Amino acid sequence: MPIISNHISRILIRSANWVGDAIMSTPTLRAIRKNFPAAHISILAKPWVSPLYENNPDIDDILIYDAAGKHKGLMGKLRLSNDLKAFQFDLAILIQNAFEAALLAFLAKIPNRLGYAADGRSALLTHRIYRPHDYKQMHQIDYYLGILKRAGLEIFGRKQTLIISETERKNAQAILNFHGADGKEQLIGINPGAAYGTAKRWFPDRYAELCRRIEKQMNAKFIVFGGPGEESLGKYICDQLGKNGINLCGKTNLRLAFALIEKCRLFITNDSGLMHAAAALNIPQIAIFGSTNHITTSPAGDKSIIIRVPTPCSPCLKPDCPTDHRCMTAVTVDMVYEAFRFSWYKNAP
Repeated sequence: MPIISNHISRILIRSANWVGDAIMSTPTLRAIRKNFPAAHISILAKPWVSPLYENNPDIDDILIYDAAGKHKGLMGKLRLSNDLKAFQFDLAILIQNAFEAALLAFLAKIPNRLGYAADGRSALLTHRIYRPHDYKQMHQIDYYLGILKRAGLEIFGRKQTLIISETERKNAQAILNFHGADGKEQLIGINPGAAYGTAKRWFPDRYAELCRRIEKQMNAKFIVFGGPGEESLGKYICDQLGKNGINLCGKTNLRLAFALIEKCRLFITNDSGLMHAAAALNIPQIAIFGSTNHITTSPAGDKSIIIRVPTPCSPCLKPDCPTDHRCMTAVTVDMVYEAFRFSWYKNAP
């Protein structure tokens, strides 16, 4: 059954739950906007991922799904579905694959419900999209776009959208000024953490050694990024860099982190949400992969270099390595430093 665009005036999009996945879904948001240019488009997102949709021209409203608060438990889900019902949405597009996403749209009595027939939710969808047999080898950008393409809707490229406001740029510059970055040095972002687990993390001592080697070659300052709980990781690296290390682990919100990444000449990172932010912002980067699948979640764009050493157990997709972390042990400082040199001169201003 086709979706007729002139019958659709209000659309609800159920966001992905991880920052990186949400960034990779932004080409799908743009395609939704272009397919339904007159529609009012709202997105339902968890609190930690919702900030990345700010300033996005393809979204009119951001609705918060507070699963740990007022939307917790069965009564919370019923409360949320009743809240959604009041918006009188005509179409729900489910980026997220979970059964719960389809159930909420069903309980909210949204008449058209489009998404992948995954997680046992086929009966709750009016427009079921069956995943191709090779979907586990598709890049996530193409996987999300496939929802629309297989529903007969047009897609409009793979470019990701992440827009930084002038106020955010000024706030980022104020942080840099406070830490003594006067604009004469090269700014290099270092992202040694990863929210999903330790298996995705290259070793902090190797990040520190890499920074020291770069430091010998140029006047550089290193901004160390990280979330709450990763403060000690940033401290370890910055203690070895002295005045040239800026430890911002646990000290920025998501939007400020995006604005600071935009200031960097180069970003060196594990597979993470901020890796995808750098790609969306067109910042040259080196991405170190181990336990995760570089085919499905690699950073988009031609300014990204992926460093990985194939091992029999990778990609395992486990949060923590149960053995000897060989996929990361095999990635040497020399490898990453050579990639740094190549990227630095290739992407010289």
